Amino acid sequence: MSKKGRKKNKEKIAAKKAAVLKTEKKGRLPLFMTIAGVILIAGATALFIYKGDNKKTAVASAPLASGSTEVKFPVVLFQDGKARHFKHVDGDFVIRYFILKSSDGIIRAAFDACDVCWPAGKGYYQEGDHMVCRNCGRKFASILVNEVKGGCNPAPLERIMENGQVIIQVKDILGGKQYFNFSGKA
Repeated sequence: MSKKGRKKNKEKIAAKKAAVLKTEKKGRLPLFMTIAGVILIAGATALFIYKGDNKKTAVASAPLASGSTEVKFPVVLFQDGKARHFKHVDGDFVIRYFILKSSDGIIRAAFDACDVCWPAGKGYYQEGDHMVCRNCGRKFASILVNEVKGGCNPAPLERIMENGQVIIQVKDILGGKQYFNFSGKA
């Protein structure tokens, strides 16, 4: 037998021995693929969570004194241009609305609903200088909130500024009840 034949024979015997003893060398590709897959899934999950957090909205109950006919907020609360979401509870209804200072410096208010997407009950979140519908994804410039009515625009909510306060009449809040009637009753 030649040297080449003996070498091949030794390699065959070593391979059989390794297979029987489960000590054969395995490629590292499956290990690298598993690690890459775990990293990819973790990254996608983190991105999903981050994107989701951007759209979450804190909702506060409006400050309402017992028997009061209006809700008041200090103007300074809105100086940063960030939309603040509030709710007013009336029996079985929770009426949601938001207030923000738009890019033109005007404090605006609207229901957290519109004429089109209100049945979904999702409302809006802020993205830069726009309010974005959580249901259809349409964006509305802050300077048009409380100006443009109908369609998928945030439904306007009347407000006045007086003595450093944003004042909203409770009757005006109750006027948006139809946007939050999810019972199927008219």
